[in-house]
Amino acid sequence: MTKQEKNEVIELLKGKFAQYNNFYITDTESLTVEQVGNLRRHCFNKQVEMKVAKNTLIRKALESIDAEKYSGVYDSLHKVTALMFSENPKDPAMIISSFRKETNNEKPVLKAAFINGDVFVGNDQLKALTQIKTKNELIGEVIGLLQSPIQRVLGALQNRPEAAAAEAPAEA
Repeated sequence: MTKQEKNEVIELLKGKFAQYNNFYITDTESLTVEQVGNLRRHCFNKQVEMKVAKNTLIRKALESIDAEKYSGVYDSLHKVTALMFSENPKDPAMIISSFRKETNNEKPVLKAAFINGDVFVGNDQLKALTQIKTKNELIGEVIGLLQSPIQRVLGALQNRPEAAAAEAPAEA
């Protein structure tokens, strides 16, 4: 790889890191070509971008953006590395989890995840990452919580005339 090609890859990665607040670093070393192709299809279907790059180029791209901000992921840059970029922080975790179930395999291994400024390191974090609530899910919960008292009051008001009508004949 020439210096020019390396610089192009670094610039491409810098663009991706700037574009997305969420990315996952995975190890796809022991996957076959067919399995990697299948994983890429899963990613494409969920609007998750998957890129494979050399660890040194990934590190240089991250350091050129903000060395301090991404310092937690540097230790994860070893062996074969595939990056998964997504707007939704939950989608890559769900893809990895479902891919593992589908293939009855423990691969790809989650090395680290960078979610809105927080770093999750290690494969044991995958289950927690699949349970992250998306922005839309959180908004829905807040709206549901705000509507709940109003619905109870309306329900009580709607049932009140029926209750009064039912009590009146019983007293007579």
